[in-house]
Amino acid sequence: MMKKMEILLVEDNADDAELTSLIFEKTCNIPKNKIHVSKDGVEALEYIFGFADENINGHTPLKRHPNLIVLDLKLPKIDGLEILKTIKSHPETKNVPVIVLTGSNDWMDWTNAHSFDVAYYIDKPPKSCQIVDIIKFVNVGVTMQGFNHERRMLCTPFYPLGVSKKEDDKK
Repeated sequence: MMKKMEILLVEDNADDAELTSLIFEKTCNIPKNKIHVSKDGVEALEYIFGFADENINGHTPLKRHPNLIVLDLKLPKIDGLEILKTIKSHPETKNVPVIVLTGSNDWMDWTNAHSFDVAYYIDKPPKSCQIVDIIKFVNVGVTMQGFNHERRMLCTPFYPLGVSKKEDDKK
């Protein structure tokens, strides 16, 4: 039985947000009203905490508690790494799985994201099979503590030289 799912999708590109939402809806049967799309970092933090500024700390009450956050790194107003830092430093959100979904080929983005213990790092556009794996991961209630990092790395289609393997695109 699928537990109640609330997804925060933080994506500034409307086409990418629509594609990702559609995959969640059609492949994983997640209703559209359970997927909240924020188009920038400020909207994302306001969705979770009710406001977005440097005063967010471990005592800040949550406005909403998503089960899953899908996060682009290159965002207007507040970038994805800053959002990630805020989420992972708050006691009530630090174990929420965060999936980085990005078009960035920057090795430092990958390294920085993984330093915050992201669940997955996926190149855009996402593949349906990746989203299905993520939903299975979230629905078994796995928290980030004690997470199997080898599995995460297998699901990380990022190539250090910034070159995507075209064979992977055909899968």
